[in-house]
Amino acid sequence: SSGINAEWPLRPGSVVVCHLPEGPTATFRLTSVKLKKQLKRHGNATRHRPEVILNNFKTRLGHSVGRMLGSLFHMDPEFKGRNVVTFHNQRDFIFLRRHRYIFKNSARVGLQELGPRLTLKLRRFQTGTFDTTGGEYEWYHNHKTMDVSRRTFFL
Repeated sequence: SSGINAEWPLRPGSVVVCHLPEGPTATFRLTSVKLKKQLKRHGNATRHRPEVILNNFKTRLGHSVGRMLGSLFHMDPEFKGRNVVTFHNQRDFIFLRRHRYIFKNSARVGLQELGPRLTLKLRRFQTGTFDTTGGEYEWYHNHKTMDVSRRTFFL
């Protein structure tokens, strides 16, 4: 189950992903949101279940976040639809892209973006369900101490 909190006019600002009934819960900040109609040469999505690619989630926290994001989609992909959802972690920013791969010939494959395209930044990770007052935080982003070094990454 997930919820979107609108912070800007007509644009979502954050996403809360909560696995019910016992958690964990992650809060992400949304940036660079582009819907399908804002993308050039976009394709039309089908009802096929996509394959999920989790890239560069290497730390303990990264494994937890990657498994949580991957579980948003069905674990039995339908390869006939050739849909792929990619979560790519780079410098603690998670890039979400959805593509369809097209076989041009036996050696070449093309990608067509289906949309939406967005970037996620982890703000909080709780061990239980969503509870802002009494919840136990496994990790939270403290910009005063964590944004000092550009070489330290958490995901």
